[in-house]
Amino acid sequence: QLQLVESGGGLVQPGGSLELSCTASEFTLDYYTIAWFRQAPGKDREEVSCIAMSDGSAYYPSSAKGRFTVSRDKSKNTVFLQINSLELEDTATYSCAAGLDYYCSQWPDYRELKVWGQGTLVTVSS
Repeated sequence: QLQLVESGGGLVQPGGSLELSCTASEFTLDYYTIAWFRQAPGKDREEVSCIAMSDGSAYYPSSAKGRFTVSRDKSKNTVFLQINSLELEDTATYSCAAGLDYYCSQWPDYRELKVWGQGTLVTVSS
């Protein structure tokens, strides 16, 4: 079963930065679109970014613009999510998902995101 693996989460103070990674060991991400989500306890999952591996074009929902930056390194088969100026409200489990037939413009219809990771926990606390 294809799977994505996220890493880079941890405990960070408010105002700090963190870079999360999303990688696949069993398949190439070259032709996929990757979306990052987060889910805080007791809240719905929300998308925070999306990137097309083919050309690196990125999308951010309005709630994530400014502090979130998504990028990819095709040579490492990895997508990154940089989060700056972390706030307490950013505490959540961050997950990535991939789809061959998914395009960032399709949000919030995520049916074509077929491969998911388990997530990495980001805790923002002083």
